[in-house]
Amino acid sequence: MKILEVKKLRIDEIKVIRFARFCDHRGYFTEHYRKNDFSNHPQMAFIKDVEFVQCNESFSKKGTVRGLHFQWNPFMGKLVRTLSGRMVDIVLDIRQGSPTFGKIILYDMPTDHKSDYQEWIWIPPGFAHGNFFVKDTLIEYFCSGEYSPGCEAGISPLATDIDWSLCDKKLKKIFDKIAPLTSLITDKDKNGYSVTQWKNDERSNNFIYGKL
Repeated sequence: MKILEVKKLRIDEIKVIRFARFCDHRGYFTEHYRKNDFSNHPQMAFIKDVEFVQCNESFSKKGTVRGLHFQWNPFMGKLVRTLSGRMVDIVLDIRQGSPTFGKIILYDMPTDHKSDYQEWIWIPPGFAHGNFFVKDTLIEYFCSGEYSPGCEAGISPLATDIDWSLCDKKLKKIFDKIAPLTSLITDKDKNGYSVTQWKNDERSNNFIYGKL
């Protein structure tokens, strides 16, 4: 795996890992994951001891909104990439005591099969995660914990007390055109907690800044 760049976003713990594709007249080849490279690359210390135990694939129609999901016991970090289409990833800080608690960021992850690179986005435990889709889109994500249905919750992406001040304004405008009107969102996601409701829930103490 040839890692080209590791960059942090406006919330430092969220990382984007750019890796190489090797293109020619036939198409391209890429090695999108190798454990040794994740463990030994000098910029990848944040993920060195993470073990991925589950891998999921998801297809979403244009206009779909998913999230914002999180889990404890076990905690689950996610390493996400777009296989085809265009995903915009959504990440919300839910760590009690964090300086960015309640703040959300968006990251655009379109695909171009002629490009000489692709990207992963890493969302560690302590963050609620979701996405919305500008095109019919296929994504893949590795998980650092197995799904635990009794230990999960979600914050509605439509919650009025989310702080969007760190977001790319162009991406926020796209979200605002899609999310309030779409029928492609589950009732569970749409009617999830507000940030304040979750903060006042005793289970939120599973996510403490500096202890994850």
